[in-house]
Amino acid sequence: MFKMLYNLPAAAVSLAILTGPGTAAAHSYHRDHGTMQTSPLVIGHRGAAGYRPEHTLAGYTLAIEMGVDFIEPDLVLTKDGQMIARHEPMIGGTTDVANHPEFAGRKTKRMVDGVEYEDWFASDFTLAEIKTLRARERLPQTRPANTAYDGLYEIPTLEEVIALAKQKSRETGRTIGIYPEIKHSTYHADLKAANRRPLFGRNFFENKLLAKLHAAYGDSACAPVFIQSFEVGDLQYLSRKTDIRLVQLIDADDVNADGSLSLVPPYKQPYDFVKAGDPRTFADLLSETGLDFVKSYADAIGPWKPYLVKTVADGVDRTGDGSIDLHDRRVDGSTGVLEMAHDKGLQVHSWTFRNDSGGYGFADPQQEMSYYFDLGVDGLFTDFPDTGVAARDASANADSTFSQCRRGRHRED
Repeated sequence: MFKMLYNLPAAAVSLAILTGPGTAAAHSYHRDHGTMQTSPLVIGHRGAAGYRPEHTLAGYTLAIEMGVDFIEPDLVLTKDGQMIARHEPMIGGTTDVANHPEFAGRKTKRMVDGVEYEDWFASDFTLAEIKTLRARERLPQTRPANTAYDGLYEIPTLEEVIALAKQKSRETGRTIGIYPEIKHSTYHADLKAANRRPLFGRNFFENKLLAKLHAAYGDSACAPVFIQSFEVGDLQYLSRKTDIRLVQLIDADDVNADGSLSLVPPYKQPYDFVKAGDPRTFADLLSETGLDFVKSYADAIGPWKPYLVKTVADGVDRTGDGSIDLHDRRVDGSTGVLEMAHDKGLQVHSWTFRNDSGGYGFADPQQEMSYYFDLGVDGLFTDFPDTGVAARDASANADSTFSQCRRGRHRED
């Protein structure tokens, strides 16, 4: 198990990691003189997932009303090759498919990134069949209030998400961007049809996504779009085909007591690295050498937040509530990864910030988000967009000029 050596000073981090409702008129994109953003971004994680079932038009709409700059659709493919917004190819936990007797026989076992799941898979359903399903809250025990919306909303397509973002941009007078994630590129490329021939094939997903995005927004680094992935090969391919900005996501399994990252499959490596026998971990991509590698094909990194801020479980009850949990962790500050990425010209968009869980070292979610904004993140993903907007607007970096949309990454014609 690889562990990040966060006890080293920031300058030595690269050596320690082996070869890791608000208003927002002032926060929209500005294309004049190449300026891309005037404040760090608030990204609606799967919409407004703290308030509505994730990946629904209702959730995306609420996030926009709360003032986000971007909405995030995770994308998977249907049997007929259509892109829909779902957290994973497995749809049993986010739709009411189990209540459809006509689809009982579709439940099956399949490997996704080296892990076997028994579930219903989007790739076994046509888009027309998907449209007969309705969304459900994925975390009913954590978010019981959201179950009131179970069964109300369709599963949206990428086209519908784009149409909503454009409609709301016109209505609000500010540009609402989209931040699609390619989910499990290798899984989709390896899918087989009944005749055992490839169902989609290598880069089918990426080509289809680019066709939609170029038609909707053009092929430009100034487009209000980021494309993200936990894999590397798909982003490298895209970097040769588009000027739309690309984001390398960085995962981990857990945070150890000393603040180091636990890296356990399937959260240890990009899955295309696993398939190729490449030993590099997610943490390796945040080393000096790793960030140089990422910069060769991407414009930003999207690290899980413990990669950026070291917190230590030292047994002190800092909240004073008589119990010790992750909120009580000691916050030791930046690991140096953020600063090193910025020095290399990479933006940093971190995830995921929630009011109801995951506040490492922070009991107040707005305070946590403001801390990361003050630290200098270029954007963050949150399930609670209203809290994110309030935190950004209260931060030292509100209304600061952060980055430009020009960039010089090589691409093919």
